[in-house]
Amino acid sequence: MKESNDCFNLPEIRVCIDTIDQQVISLFGKRFEYVKAAAKFKTNQTNVKALERFNTMLQQRRQWAEEAGLSPDVIEKVYQDLVSYFIDEELKHWLSK
Repeated sequence: MKESNDCFNLPEIRVCIDTIDQQVISLFGKRFEYVKAAAKFKTNQTNVKALERFNTMLQQRRQWAEEAGLSPDVIEKVYQDLVSYFIDEELKHWLSK
């Protein structure tokens, strides 16, 4: 994939953005595999929800966003939504055992 400064037109930029988005989504899928695997180590619903871990994780993502020159508020919102979805799915997975 080309570097952003090496693209000569908008279609090239869009192809690169689409490629990155596909990789990000694939990585979210991989992350979800680990979330489901974590369910086997949790003994109750409180452990599945892991509120303290959730809040700590959000703070870390905010810091990473700042370091990357991104809005911490936007990244926090993305992770709140994503991880809340994963927690709901992990809970379903945990309850089905």
